[in-house]
Order: sequence, then structure tokens, then C-alpha cells
Amino acid sequence: MKYKMLHTCIRVMDLEKSLKFYKEAVGLIETRRNDFPDHEFTLVYLSDDSGSYEIELTYNYNPKEPYVIGNGFSHMAVAVENLEASRERHQEMGYKVTDLMGLPGNPPKYYFVTDPDGYDIEVIRA
Repeated sequence: MKYKMLHTCIRVMDLEKSLKFYKEAVGLIETRRNDFPDHEFTLVYLSDDSGSYEIELTYNYNPKEPYVIGNGFSHMAVAVENLEASRERHQEMGYKVTDLMGLPGNPPKYYFVTDPDGYDIEVIRA
């Protein structure tokens, strides 16, 4: 049997803040949206130009408190050609950004930027 990855769902507190982050900071585009006002939630799907995989932002209307990101979840990852320029841009946008890092014994190849809900995005040199 063959499986194809489709999407990863994350729950967000403020849909507009999250959309701004994923569109402007990561360059994703909204591919579709499903509103369910009677059930008080909205699903927004975002992808890159390839459209082969999506992030699903789930917004439950009027959440009472921030979601707890489990200790088993680590991060999502994206690739970029100019790592240093991307890191500088994310800092200028006001997001929490780590130093450039590399695996032990290797030169710096990645950093992390944190979205408005506390999810880490690893940005890797393409």
C-alpha cells in the first residue's frame, strides 16, 4: 500500500496573525478555506508553489486560553536559498529567531523562527 502525505493541522488562537506569519514570513499561499459558523470553527489550508503538502490552520472561534504544544511535537521545516537574508528578514518582522546553527561538526545550516502560537519553524539552507 502506498500513502501520500496531505497536511499537518495546527490549532491557532488568532487566525489573522497566523495567516500573516505563514503568508509573509514563510511565503505560503492560501489554497482553500472552509468556514463552519454553526460549529464555530474555520479551517484554512496553506501550501507552497508545488501544492504537494499543506498546513491546515484550525481556528476555533473564541478560544479561552492558548493551546498547549505537546512535548512530543518539535517543529516543521522549510527550505530557503539565502539563509542569512531570511533570518535577518524574520528578525526585522519582529519574530523570535534563534542563532544560525549546524549539526555537531558541521557549518551553520539552519535556524528556527517561532510563529504567533509558539510553533517552531526550522528554516534550512536549500
